[in-house]
Amino acid sequence: MPAVALVTLTVTVHEPLAGIVPPESARLPPPLAAVTAPPAQVVAPFAGVAFTRFAGYVSVNAAPVTAAALLLLTTTAFANVAVTRVSTDPFTDAKAQHHTEVEPDTFTAGSTIVGAFQIGRVSGGGSSDTGWATSKNGGTTWAHGSLPGLTTNTGGRYSAASDASVAFDAKHKVWLISSLGIRSGAVEVVTSRSTNGGTTWSNPVLTAPGSNDKNWIACDNTPTSAHFGNCYTEYDNTGSSNLMQMRTSTDGGLTWGPGRAAADNAHGLGGQPVVRPDGTVVVPYESGSGQVRAFRSTNGGTSWAASVLVSAIHHHGQAGNLRSGALPSAEVDAAGTTYVAWSDCRFRTGCPADDIVISKSADGTTWSAPARVPIDATTSTVDHFEPGIGVDSGTSGATARIGLTYYFYPTSNCTASTCQLDVGFISSTNGGTSWSAATQVAGPMMLSWLPNTSQGRMFGDYISTSVRPGGNAFPVFPIAHAPTGGTFDVSMNVPTGGLPVTGGTHKAGQAPPTTDLGTVTVPLTLR
Repeated sequence: MPAVALVTLTVTVHEPLAGIVPPESARLPPPLAAVTAPPAQVVAPFAGVAFTRFAGYVSVNAAPVTAAALLLLTTTAFANVAVTRVSTDPFTDAKAQHHTEVEPDTFTAGSTIVGAFQIGRVSGGGSSDTGWATSKNGGTTWAHGSLPGLTTNTGGRYSAASDASVAFDAKHKVWLISSLGIRSGAVEVVTSRSTNGGTTWSNPVLTAPGSNDKNWIACDNTPTSAHFGNCYTEYDNTGSSNLMQMRTSTDGGLTWGPGRAAADNAHGLGGQPVVRPDGTVVVPYESGSGQVRAFRSTNGGTSWAASVLVSAIHHHGQAGNLRSGALPSAEVDAAGTTYVAWSDCRFRTGCPADDIVISKSADGTTWSAPARVPIDATTSTVDHFEPGIGVDSGTSGATARIGLTYYFYPTSNCTASTCQLDVGFISSTNGGTSWSAATQVAGPMMLSWLPNTSQGRMFGDYISTSVRPGGNAFPVFPIAHAPTGGTFDVSMNVPTGGLPVTGGTHKAGQAPPTTDLGTVTVPLTLR
């Protein structure tokens, strides 16, 4: 139901400033103080009043109500979280769709938060370059840029870059961003390094040659681990039918060992390695047969055990020609419990929409039945997908603090012209036993505002959430506004100050009904 308010507004026109959220005095008065307004709702002039979007807000001042100056505003359920823009697309190369930024990953260590993402999405695959956004003061202020020496836009050899992933190596005190470098005849995994806290980056180091996809990186940061300082890169070899492979570095990403497969030659997409405090590496992934599976190493990556089943995937494909899927998101807590989240329709009769479900394992081999995250009722029309789970690395078990960011459609049954894309957040303080109420973080966004690809409109094949120890959760996510002429307006943002991890009393669902369940079709590549 639209919210309607009668207010009289006088305008203070501000110059839009990237990355700045206006002060309280510059926002809409109650009850619209926290209403973000996509440009589709920002029309000027309207009833003699000009509106200006200021970092996602309409900048106005309230005046006493007069009979001659009543203005009726109708708003849909815009997000109620203040956001800070942390990056914009600076490139102008003809092959990409500008100004767009998609597909973020994040990592936090101490007071530093680093995000990495695609800048300037290319329809056929990849982007103009890999971008980064870094805060060294717990999310208060941010610096941003693009990786040097990677694509031809930044002095590198590759025509495009894709699939950014971030890690921190505590032993060698180096930040790492893994990317795909795309050039004629090859899609190589490369690693960029930063030794100054994530604001200056090296030219990329070749990590895995060949034709690869869906890389991910993680490091062993537990000083008592026998493999402290090892970093692990996962990717799938598309030249070998998406054979999952792992490589290990022992010197802060300067050099990488040979590619090694799991003992059963596991095939799939989207592996996300996590490292337990005892040094065991667990790699959940989406298999080619529509399952979430996982394999592990207990010897520092010298060998990898055969994969085990986490769960079958029952997936409702999203409407509107949106590029989306059921890739898993993984994290680990202080006791070594691995959490894996993905989108799944098993709790809904007839599979009309997806929920977010989570499976847990204490050892990487035995996994719990998927539990439903209680964002809303199973009878709702809401479709939830592509979660990014974050866990406070200083908590575990019954006190594990979890932040979960996800995308959703308010109405699952929609079309390319009517679907509305939103970003949501929910949290738990007891390891996922119960959850807070959900919060809308961004949206609504129309699909036509997103860059196009050969596999549909794109916001990213994954999203990420990082929870600062004892602090707030920091997802980085794209927010799209209506294009201006032929130019998009999709940039990376964070919730200003982060999102509180409060938990709540909404119990996770445990027992799915027996019903007709959807299946998932796994694409060959997702670059």
